[in-house]
Amino acid sequence: MNDTPVIHLDNLNYTYPDGRKALDGVNLSVNCGESVAVAGANGAGKSTLLLHLNGIIHGSNGAVKVTGLPVTAANLKTVRAKVGVVFQNPDDQLFCPEVFDDVAFGPINMGLPKAEVRQRVAESLQAVGLSGFERRSSHHLSLGEKKRVALASVLSMRPEVLALDEPSSNLDPAAKWSLIRLLQSLDITKVIVSHDLELIEALCPRLVIMKQGKVLADGATRAIMADRDLLVAGGLAAPPR
Repeated sequence: MNDTPVIHLDNLNYTYPDGRKALDGVNLSVNCGESVAVAGANGAGKSTLLLHLNGIIHGSNGAVKVTGLPVTAANLKTVRAKVGVVFQNPDDQLFCPEVFDDVAFGPINMGLPKAEVRQRVAESLQAVGLSGFERRSSHHLSLGEKKRVALASVLSMRPEVLALDEPSSNLDPAAKWSLIRLLQSLDITKVIVSHDLELIEALCPRLVIMKQGKVLADGATRAIMADRDLLVAGGLAAPPR
């Protein structure tokens, strides 16, 4: 890890069309090589923040930069090659008849030669432990396998940052820990939105807690997890009876 900020949010604000303010003056920097968790109660603004990282949505004011490049309409193609978003529900990401096509979709749209596309598909499936799945139907796989294919479809773009939204949601314990081990093996900057404190502790030395669109806490995961009052305030622990 070095001290180069690969992600930088400066006073980011976002209001949904119904008038609900989802982000309220968020400041956040993520250095190259960091694994950072973003946690908080439902409606805290976590997923909204994640969707700003590659320009899926845009703040009403404030700024987002990726490797120093502003996330603007003119830069979207470059930014989306740098930041790969893996959605909570893999069915939102997988839409092709076969696994090969889902993983190849990004490289094909980058205009890469066929041989390079095939190589990237093979490497990405190997990275997620699904070599040999090329001709399987994505929609006939288990949820854990679908999540791995969705991850492979992002890795095939060779991004600099992985942005994952609730990667362990709806997985059984065995599948969850299998995914955690996979993510531990990937040497890449990660921003992970999650309620799962086990996953956060295993993957992310740094934890950001959000509440009502603001950053409530940002620091070492172990220190924040040891502060029960802070976890309760952030909606991550049940209050004492």
